[in-house]
Amino acid sequence: MSPTYARRILKKIGIGLLSALILLILGLMIGYGVGGGNPFRVFLPSTWQHIFDFLK
Repeated sequence: MSPTYARRILKKIGIGLLSALILLILGLMIGYGVGGGNPFRVFLPSTWQHIFDFLK
């Protein structure tokens, strides 16, 4: 396996992971905003604590 092939594969994996992370963040913001909340509140620790308490 040549180094350029490995680098190309790693670059594709990196782009895929970065795209998935960006889409996850956008989905969280849209979902929280549709529910009537401020989309940026999804990043507050208190929001996640409430979600984890609800799941217990």
